Amino acid sequence: MFSIALFEPEIPPNTGNIIRLCANFGVPLHLIEPLGFSMDEKLLRRAALDYQEYAAVQIHQDFSAAVSAIAPSRVIGISTKGTARLDSFDFQTNDLLVFGPETRGIPEPLLFSNAFDDVMRIPMQPSSRSLNLSNAVAIVAFQAWRQFGCVGASR
Repeated sequence: MFSIALFEPEIPPNTGNIIRLCANFGVPLHLIEPLGFSMDEKLLRRAALDYQEYAAVQIHQDFSAAVSAIAPSRVIGISTKGTARLDSFDFQTNDLLVFGPETRGIPEPLLFSNAFDDVMRIPMQPSSRSLNLSNAVAIVAFQAWRQFGCVGASR
């Protein structure tokens, strides 16, 4: 399977929605500090509903600590600056899919460093700047989960 990481997420309802998504797909979620909110924040809990208890969520001190703890086979950045397109991307077992903060994305010095094996983008209209973080995670996570045959799905 794969894992999802949010690098320095800022908006609690987005993270709550992603917790719920990860619980439903059976995908681990990694949050990389600093977080722009408390995990006890009401808006986060409201968006996650009761799914937080079903999601595997880990918090990591920084990017390096997250990668060391997760030990992925590949680290894939998701960015509007990516060159690999989602619709033709082949996900592999143990990929770590990293999404940046809502207001700025993954910082370019990190994004274009050797920390990432590839940087993927979601195809959009030329006039579009970006997608909401929870929507972007849902699109990418479903494409990856679909490629793995929707492992664990009951319906």
